[in-house]
Amino acid sequence: MQDVQDPLIAAEVWLAEGRGVALATVIETWGSAPRPVGSHLVVDSDGNFLGSVSGGCVEGAVITEAAEVIASREPRMLEFGVADETAWRVGLSCGGRIRVQLERIGG
Repeated sequence: MQDVQDPLIAAEVWLAEGRGVALATVIETWGSAPRPVGSHLVVDSDGNFLGSVSGGCVEGAVITEAAEVIASREPRMLEFGVADETAWRVGLSCGGRIRVQLERIGG
C-alpha cells in the first residue's frame, strides 16, 4: 500500500486493492466534541483504519461497527455522548456528543 495520510485517498487505494471499505463521517456535534463535523475515519475489511472521528475510544466502537456494515452493506447512524451510558466507556466524558454516519463504500 502507498503511504497515504488522507482517509479518503486511503479509501480509494483500498477499494482499488479489492478490500471492503467503510467510511465513518462526523455529521453532527453538540457541546464539547473532539473532532469537527466532516471528520472521517475509514476502515477496511481486515480492520485497518485511518483518520479519526473522536480522537479517543469512540474509534474502537466505530471500527467494530464498521466490520458489520461492510458485511451487511447496511449503513448505520451512531451516536455517542455524555447522556448515553456508553459515554464514559468510549471517552466522551467531557460533556459533548457526536453523531457518526457509517456506510460501506464502493462495491
